[in-house]
Amino acid sequence: MASPSGTQTSPQAQTADWRLVGMVLLCVRFVQGWIYWGGGSRRFIYAPQKLDPHAAHWMANKFQTAMPGAILGMDHVVDYLLRHAHLLYAGVILFSAAELVVGLFLLLGFMTRASALASMGLSFVLMLLFGWQGATCIDEWTMASANFAMGAALLLGGAGFYSVDAWLMNKKPHLAAARWFTCLASGPQPENAVRRLSRWLFLVTIVFVVSTYNYYRGSVFTPFHGGPVSPAKHHVTLTDAKILADGGVSFHAYLDGGTPAVPAHVARIELKNAGGALVETWTGGMLAALPKTAFANDYAYNKFAPGFESIAAPVGAKATISLPAAVRGIRLVNGLYTIEATLIDGRSFSAKAVLR
Repeated sequence: MASPSGTQTSPQAQTADWRLVGMVLLCVRFVQGWIYWGGGSRRFIYAPQKLDPHAAHWMANKFQTAMPGAILGMDHVVDYLLRHAHLLYAGVILFSAAELVVGLFLLLGFMTRASALASMGLSFVLMLLFGWQGATCIDEWTMASANFAMGAALLLGGAGFYSVDAWLMNKKPHLAAARWFTCLASGPQPENAVRRLSRWLFLVTIVFVVSTYNYYRGSVFTPFHGGPVSPAKHHVTLTDAKILADGGVSFHAYLDGGTPAVPAHVARIELKNAGGALVETWTGGMLAALPKTAFANDYAYNKFAPGFESIAAPVGAKATISLPAAVRGIRLVNGLYTIEATLIDGRSFSAKAVLR
């Protein structure tokens, strides 16, 4: 590395410079490490029920809530894993273990650059899955963006004195000159290489942060919007509606929007004819009294089920719901009908069906 006067600095001075950079980033390294250590340790040590497929807090439930707003095809990945329990379990364990190891290594300052790069990868995956969530602001986008930037800084800077990397360099000075060690752990790098890498990382960070923000909220290339998938208001998509002559109906429901903090409640379902006249109504009490056999859920985790004076479901739930006739002895005539489901907040969602 050249000094401002153009002369070459000594290897000792270069090492001191890089250790100083690591000291500047010490707080960043601690926070980044603690974030990932906290995520992994909760599951493996303090709340192991998160890794228990039979427990209410099994991580698959949270994973499923990401599906409605996951981007770049990750919704299909989530769907596939939810349908293959062995792969889902392995994926949750591996991701949690990666968080635990990356967090621990950053806290210790061990293999700092490799750990920082891994943390950037974790942030990228979390952005694709959960970046859309946040009822009052895009909390998950903020977390993923900040973690990505912190990882980039640590990738460039490495660790300072208070690190295992520094202890190893003191113990074995030849490591400071070993290319593999300075690339994976800490220590001085050629100035030209650092400049090139920092420019590329800055460009990638700009694209990553700005493009995802514009997609989720606009305010860059487009006006502000609530996002392609609302993280605040529950949304239900009804498809595959079927009508029976005896008044029974069935349809597929997908809770594909809203906050995962609380379930959605379908408080009323109505059947209307082509002219908009009400034919049948299933009230909240009738929906709450439905047997479990009325729900053919797509997944074994977040489900549609009878709730309090309603049908209740967490975000990401999918099911085919079958309702018996609401009016005894009714006979429907052939024609076009509309099934309309109304949530407890008054918003309605519908699907059309033809009785032939």
